[in-house]
Amino acid sequence: MALPVAEWRRSVARCWAALEPTLRERLEAAPLDEVLRLGCGLFRPEEAALQRLCGRALVGKEPAAARFYREEGNRRFGRCCYRDAARLYSQAAAFEPPHSPEVALCFANRSAALFHLGYFEVCLEDIARAESHGYPNRLLPKVLLRKAECLLRLGRLQDATDTLTAVENKMAVDGVMTNPIHLKLLKKLSQLKTEIHKGSCPEPAQEARGDIQRESEIWEENGSISGASSSLSLNFNTERGRHLVASQDILPGQNLLKEKAFVSVLCPGEGDSHLLQDSSETVWDTHVTNTDLYCHHCLKQLLASVPCSGCSYAKYCSQNCADVAWEQYHRTECPLGALLLVLGVFCHVALRTVLLAGFPEVSRLVEWSHGDNNKDLCSAEVGGKHPSKALDTRAGMKGIPGCNDNGQYQSSYQAVFNLLPHVEKHSPEHKFLCMLSVVAICKKLQETGLEAPVLNRESSTMGSEQKTCGKASDELSPQLMIMAEAMLRHVLQLQCNAQAITVMQELESGDGAVVNKKPVRLATAFFPVLSLLNHSCSPNISVSFDGTAATVRASQPIPSGQEIFHCYGPHRCRMRVAERQQHLSQYFFECRCQACLDELESDVESVSMRNSFCCPSCQASMQGEEMLCCSNKACALSVSRERLSRRLLDLQQQMEKALELLRDSKADEAIKMLLKCQMDARNFLSPEHLLMGELEDHLAQVYATLGKWQEAARHLERSIQLVEMHHGPSSVEMGHELFKLAQILFNGFAVSEALSTIQRAEEILSVHCGPQSTQIQELQEMKTCLLELPRSILQRT
Repeated sequence: MALPVAEWRRSVARCWAALEPTLRERLEAAPLDEVLRLGCGLFRPEEAALQRLCGRALVGKEPAAARFYREEGNRRFGRCCYRDAARLYSQAAAFEPPHSPEVALCFANRSAALFHLGYFEVCLEDIARAESHGYPNRLLPKVLLRKAECLLRLGRLQDATDTLTAVENKMAVDGVMTNPIHLKLLKKLSQLKTEIHKGSCPEPAQEARGDIQRESEIWEENGSISGASSSLSLNFNTERGRHLVASQDILPGQNLLKEKAFVSVLCPGEGDSHLLQDSSETVWDTHVTNTDLYCHHCLKQLLASVPCSGCSYAKYCSQNCADVAWEQYHRTECPLGALLLVLGVFCHVALRTVLLAGFPEVSRLVEWSHGDNNKDLCSAEVGGKHPSKALDTRAGMKGIPGCNDNGQYQSSYQAVFNLLPHVEKHSPEHKFLCMLSVVAICKKLQETGLEAPVLNRESSTMGSEQKTCGKASDELSPQLMIMAEAMLRHVLQLQCNAQAITVMQELESGDGAVVNKKPVRLATAFFPVLSLLNHSCSPNISVSFDGTAATVRASQPIPSGQEIFHCYGPHRCRMRVAERQQHLSQYFFECRCQACLDELESDVESVSMRNSFCCPSCQASMQGEEMLCCSNKACALSVSRERLSRRLLDLQQQMEKALELLRDSKADEAIKMLLKCQMDARNFLSPEHLLMGELEDHLAQVYATLGKWQEAARHLERSIQLVEMHHGPSSVEMGHELFKLAQILFNGFAVSEALSTIQRAEEILSVHCGPQSTQIQELQEMKTCLLELPRSILQRT
């Protein structure tokens, strides 16, 4: 949710409509600092509505929620669903106050689930957390025995022995135990002591924790552009603005840029609408979202989250991430949690950006932006995200916006600040919404006493200024006005410069024999160097993410002198040119990339034909815009596009129901429903429609769950044909589909077919994701396993 919630948008829209025409005109024409001064007086009437919305956001500690999630976790644990149980215990821990027996119990319960999952090191960490948070003394023997067993499994015999000694001493102090639970503990203690005495511990466990050290790829960094390869140069001209160009021939798969986000904020996800509850009744659910799956600081996948001690929303992969986040920004954001959820991710990114930059740097650049030189630069923009003011590039990079005094373009706040906000191109209503939202944040900072830490100053030095502004004042302090101006600039910048951090997220299904993944928007970020790339509907690079770091690789040969192009919106393979142009208008430019020009000149709409409807009567192609007519003159059936679009939506909903059946382990019912969907689809969709490929993909998934590998491979191969037709033989989409096919062939023991598919998948994915990516590692493991089979088996297959 990039923008504020709908209720706040409607409230602000009503406020804008009620303004006097002269005031609206003044707000439209005024610079950002003047807009904010005017806006401070307009916020007060809307404050009550915003407070009501914030009251519906569930971000505080809530014992009732903790109890619900802990009990749900116990139920899942009882059904041996240990991964689900661990996630539910994590949610319970987030709602419990820190250093309480209740949160300690959540960590202890989660340690039991992790033990059954084989994550022994993480289990030990949770046991330590339980002890440090005041785990009840009477329950300690059970947890300590689990600790000893983890140590034994990890091959740490001496540590296991010491722990068992501590358990024995504890039991001796507590006296003789005669009830069944205590007798069971004594029996377990005896068994563990016997195992240690015999030295019969298993091989030390190898845990997949995602932090495997990998060899670095060959890399020569650019001396002028931080994180960029030496094969790139930064150019600037009136037509293209700032842009990156190949300074030498570049090969497919070659690393071009490695950049860590200057700032990133985790997106709640579509399923987090429950964070704003109706006032009538609070309903908890067990739906898993981004906020439960990824660290709110580094964006690494969570296994055993560390909750924030002040709110229930923020969760981290480690205590170190929690501490760093608190020091850098979360000590300010934590009390504002409800407000930030209501105002959306863009406002959250803007606040975090200025917090990370610090007041001195923000103040310096805001003051610089008021100068004449910057006004000339910002008034001379061209279509796209770049200014058109011609600079004398013969003087080097010093004259290019965002470069420092040494002529270097770095991934810094100065570079972020110099990304263009396109102030005059946003609608007046949108600017008004952004302005009131920023004012709301700054007013909250001022009223709750958070202004001093935001400005990197001691509270005592703020005394006189706070008295001047007052808690009930409509004005912001001069320092907060500076921060507000920078924040408003950043919110407007994000329209064109926000970069989505995406991950391939594993889907819940079946028995996990075949890993099915889909791309998911994980976070919104500022990448100042990546933002230098201009758009093309047919880009020559591929971007992948690891946590908050982006890696850009060439997806095709790029000759020296050619510009490096990113794709901001739909690729040419996914959408026809008219639809792409409409989608890209949000970035304030008309795309004139070569792909668009070629399509406009040729009048060939192959993408439209491939994703078109066919006649429900004779299956010939349908033609037209609002009213579609059958291309078969003998048929001449007419039907509205709206009617067929509704039918398509119904079909997609039926497909989702089939996948729900699969998740509920009802594979046979899922197959029946998908086959029915397939029959329906053939009646009104073209054979090349992407949804036909999705149906084949889903059928392959179900058959793989049942262990019917040949049927699964047959359906997936049909899906791959359509993916290749739409996205191309070397596309990343093709690589992901081949990866799934390799898993199916591997599990079906089709050795020769699996090896050839693995090779094809490796060739494609190494270009887009790099040779050290997780998928490449898995493919190599499958290949190694197959090649180690006896020669007699290899010859038979």
